[in-house]
Amino acid sequence: MSRRFAVIDTETNWNNNVMSIGVLIARCKNFERTDSRYYILPQEEKVGGMYSKSMRQTNHEIITGHRVEVIDDLKILLNSNGVDDLFAYNASFDKNHLPELSDFCWHDIMKVAAYKQHNPCIPDHLPCCKTGRLKRGYGVEPMLQMLGVEDYCETHNAVIDARDELRIMKKLGYEIDFYPEI
Repeated sequence: MSRRFAVIDTETNWNNNVMSIGVLIARCKNFERTDSRYYILPQEEKVGGMYSKSMRQTNHEIITGHRVEVIDDLKILLNSNGVDDLFAYNASFDKNHLPELSDFCWHDIMKVAAYKQHNPCIPDHLPCCKTGRLKRGYGVEPMLQMLGVEDYCETHNAVIDARDELRIMKKLGYEIDFYPEI
């Protein structure tokens, strides 16, 4: 594993096309953010989607462009930071929507956070599958609340979601190689 990793999140429009990408680069040893980007694809944004209203609710600089330009810039960011490993909550969704990043090693945060055997903050009274995974209520918002971020309310924008997913990783306290590849 490299000295740095990335947490990535996407939001899709009604046509199931990526309309925004948020990415945070963090140090492996302390999970501290070292760099970040927030991309909005204007043509895809025009279609609208479930979280369109919150896409621009951020203090983060927004970079706009066509998909090819955005992906090129994102690859430059990842490569210049020595990133080989991408982390996402429900990573198969983001990986499937970003096939241009298939050369990177993808890891799923949810495969640790939503499982009772890995997350000691999951209360005993919540129903779990035989595998140990919560049956419901394991999205980013309820997960951060379980991990002690009281009164948390998710914004649903890709850069803020990436930040929140990094927070989940930090609170769980596992080294990055604990997270399964997908």
